[in-house]
Amino acid sequence: MDQNNLPFSKKNYLLMIIGIVIITIGFLIISLDGHPHGFGPMGLTIGPIITLAGFIFEFYAIFYKSEK
Repeated sequence: MDQNNLPFSKKNYLLMIIGIVIITIGFLIISLDGHPHGFGPMGLTIGPIITLAGFIFEFYAIFYKSEK
């Protein structure tokens, strides 16, 4: 398969993997909250903010264009 036929470049895929890792870390932080049902500060603020940042990073990774 020719490299030019791929929808994304190698850097796009690397950025997408980084975004998935950020999202996973956000969900992990939410699940590690010690309060019942995740109602502590980690489950209500820190985890969701990191997860949202991961999704925003994913959009950036998808729309990133290389300078070729």
